[in-house]
Amino acid sequence: MSRYLRLPALALAMVALLCACLAQPGPTLTAAAAHDQAKAGALTLIDIRTPAEWRETGIAAGAAPIMMQDPKGPDGFAAAVLAQVRGDYSAPIALICRTGNRSAHMQQTLSDHGFKRVYSVADGMAGSAAGPGWIRLGLPVTACKDC
Repeated sequence: MSRYLRLPALALAMVALLCACLAQPGPTLTAAAAHDQAKAGALTLIDIRTPAEWRETGIAAGAAPIMMQDPKGPDGFAAAVLAQVRGDYSAPIALICRTGNRSAHMQQTLSDHGFKRVYSVADGMAGSAAGPGWIRLGLPVTACKDC
């Protein structure tokens, strides 16, 4: 490739990289907002952490515990969530994990599987740069009896 063609190719690659970095994550909720909406029946809250994490801190009150690490992979996780919302791909769902990273990842997975209204609880259970999190806010948790 001549040096005159390399510069535009490099510029194009940089623009593509910049656009990828600027891509906005899906919609988010704070732990407090997720709690309020779940309590009001306005959305289904799903705690996607592991049984060890559920035993350690409890499960967000009102949340359905559905591990993101399903034995059948992302398809199995999506099927479990779909069963939880009775087959309604447009039902509002909020995913919560420890700090919001895994919930954002699984938010995209559910969107890829056809779910329309999936929120990530950005501050999670333990808190993050997005906020203090469920536990520090003193929001209710329930013990995991079957973990």
